[in-house]
Amino acid sequence: MPIIEAVGLTKHYGPVTAVDNLSFAVEAGQVVGFLGPNGAGKTTTLRMLLGLVQPDHGSALIDGQPYPALAAPARQVGAVLEASSCHPGRTARNHLRIAALAAGIDGARADDVLDLVGLIGAADQRAGTFSLGMRQRLGLATALLADPGVLILDEPANGLDPEGVRWLRDLIRGMAADGATVLVSSHLLAEVAQTVDSVIIINDGRLVAQSPIGELTAGAALEDVFLGLTGRSTRREVPS
Repeated sequence: MPIIEAVGLTKHYGPVTAVDNLSFAVEAGQVVGFLGPNGAGKTTTLRMLLGLVQPDHGSALIDGQPYPALAAPARQVGAVLEASSCHPGRTARNHLRIAALAAGIDGARADDVLDLVGLIGAADQRAGTFSLGMRQRLGLATALLADPGVLILDEPANGLDPEGVRWLRDLIRGMAADGATVLVSSHLLAEVAQTVDSVIIINDGRLVAQSPIGELTAGAALEDVFLGLTGRSTRREVPS
């Protein structure tokens, strides 16, 4: 059984169809790139997977269940959707301790994940002073607090310098090597080409392709997969 599955997902915002009868499956232990141009419907889809947006039709399942029905969702799924989702007046350590308390996790785990994402030196710095790259790392630290088996990341490389992108790649591959499943969205193919096992490509809320990365690169350059997609869609992602 797939660990992440979308079945006929559809979401409308007034006259705008953000996601249109979208179906795909992600097997456990895989790193999967969720790709498409800006406005393709990626963030809306991830929000439906995480129970933040109710689909008009279809189902979004993690380990065979909707996210709200999971026995311990915070321990089973870690997610980063917005790099600025922490209170700007809190220090990084206090932000993580509060998140740990809410999830029933030992607050001592805060320093462990700060060290893991390279922020231990900024543990007592207020989040409002962080750069975008530092906020991305703090979001990852929050997602990793409970050592979840599934990680869902929306454009996690935004704001990271080349060294940070390499660090992120190593972190994701290391998690997969330990048995985790990672679904990572991006609008840049080259950004995830060296990281993922397979890709799901969508445009205008519909599935374009799902394939192992090796099959794509064997048949054509990665850029060719996006030929005619990037820049063609005029729809914007509609905030929920």
